[in-house]
Amino acid sequence: MTDFSDYVTDMVHEPTQTEGAGVDLTVADVREIVAPGRIDFGGGELEPAATVPHRREKRDPEDDYEWWSLGAGQYLLEFNESLTDAATVTVQPRTELLERGATHPTLHVEELPRVPLSVGGAGLKLKENARVSTVVAADQ
Repeated sequence: MTDFSDYVTDMVHEPTQTEGAGVDLTVADVREIVAPGRIDFGGGELEPAATVPHRREKRDPEDDYEWWSLGAGQYLLEFNESLTDAATVTVQPRTELLERGATHPTLHVEELPRVPLSVGGAGLKLKENARVSTVVAADQ
């Protein structure tokens, strides 16, 4: 059995994040896309989309962590964790995310990019450091 924690650094709480068959990744930031990026054939006019942090707030003043209230739409997730560059890994959305009407694409990556998050219907309440994705496979 592969120890996927060999490929992930900067974990928020390793014992919790490694309970299952992979390593869970946690959300550090949610960004809104406010202006389009550009992609061309040769890459000479490649420009990133303009983003701003999505507003978050504490549910109670005594809370340690804040929450994002996300309406239906598209966002970009940033993870707390990084990858070690030791392998290409597969990152997929957690069941808990899917069952609440949100998803992101399954990725095969050597480093963690911002990940597009699609939120449906009634929206989603997302807590800072929530486990939203899992590293499930590695190709060395």
